[in-house]
Amino acid sequence: MIRRFYSLLWYVAPLFIRRYLKKRARKSPAYLENWNERFGGVFPYPVQRPVWIHAVSVGETRAAKPLVDALRRYFPDAPLLLTQMTPTGRAAAESLFPDAQCRYLPYDRPEWVAQFLRAHRPRFGILMETEIWPNLMQGCRDEGVPLFLANARLSEKSQRGYLKIRSLVEPAMQTLSGCFAQTAADAERLHLIGASNVHVCGNTKYDIAPPDNMRALAAAFRERIGSRPVVLCASTRVYKGADEAEMLLEAWRGYRGDALLVVVPRHPERFQTAFDTAGALGFRVQKRSDNGSVLPETQVWIGDSMGELFAYYLSADVAFVGGSLVDTGCQNIIEPIACGVPTLFGYSTYNFAAACALAVEAGAARQVADAENWLREAERCLRDDAVRQGFAQRSEAFISAHRGASGRMADEIAKAVGRIGSDVGRG
Repeated sequence: MIRRFYSLLWYVAPLFIRRYLKKRARKSPAYLENWNERFGGVFPYPVQRPVWIHAVSVGETRAAKPLVDALRRYFPDAPLLLTQMTPTGRAAAESLFPDAQCRYLPYDRPEWVAQFLRAHRPRFGILMETEIWPNLMQGCRDEGVPLFLANARLSEKSQRGYLKIRSLVEPAMQTLSGCFAQTAADAERLHLIGASNVHVCGNTKYDIAPPDNMRALAAAFRERIGSRPVVLCASTRVYKGADEAEMLLEAWRGYRGDALLVVVPRHPERFQTAFDTAGALGFRVQKRSDNGSVLPETQVWIGDSMGELFAYYLSADVAFVGGSLVDTGCQNIIEPIACGVPTLFGYSTYNFAAACALAVEAGAARQVADAENWLREAERCLRDDAVRQGFAQRSEAFISAHRGASGRMADEIAKAVGRIGSDVGRG
């Protein structure tokens, strides 16, 4: 009964979703592209019998890369289908998976889901991290498509929300052929909302290494910047009117050295805002997109580009990970640690709670209370070569200790798909 009511809502929800997307498109026009894919439109030349990965946005798409590499050992000839929900995620998929077909996943209306599954006939599907779409999941069960939840995580806050609609969520979770949790705590919470066949495999983000092209771009950044130290504020967010970039820029007014502050907002619609804010605070500011050398008198450089975060990390002397001084749960702290750069983050960590706690315990990262505390810690790192070298050594050991999740998940998926195929054959 509740799934029937949920499905009926999807005949009303698109009216509001279209308005929302048009509003987002005022600052990010890419939200108007490939519009019909989201609303059940027929996709031209759909790839057939693919390995299908659904990754909502940029972070999930990057996390899928080592898992896809591991799966190709078992399915070397299978075509690849990547689906997303955001333009930035789609752009990341097209860059990371040039041989894949990339498209938006339609919203969870029953006939749209059915059309998507019939058009592609996936060998199996993988939902990255925490994606629960009841009609999609039941549709996969009905069509005989094995479906897995990989790199799965669930915060206490999300668990409480899902438990309020347990009669909808639990049947959906029980359709999964496997659920691969990042931590034991995630596994327990996933089990409580209905998942069975849960395996603790770790986090695929530890398996991501900085690509060679990002190392080359980092060298180009350093050539543009010169010999000055670089303090990076990456993936800054805005939440309930609080602008993390503005907080950090305000604190940077107290800095008296010659380091360059690099600010890279999480979303492209915030690039110009960050530039304008820096200028209004009295800083001399440039953009990455001007493609010129960073002038000696420039104090703030705005990283107004997508898909280059590894290059920014590799060119930095100290990195702060955004989404953590506003309550959005923190962005990916593993990437800067993998680059060996001293890594700082704020109080809000629920998206990366385990990684943040383990990194602090290992001495591979440090938590700060506010923007003023961030400035003091950044200055401490800049002053002392031994501090930065210590971070680099501990970071390498920390990443090495947590690698291997992608291979473990691929092994379990291959076993499950083989077993399911055998069962179907006997039937």
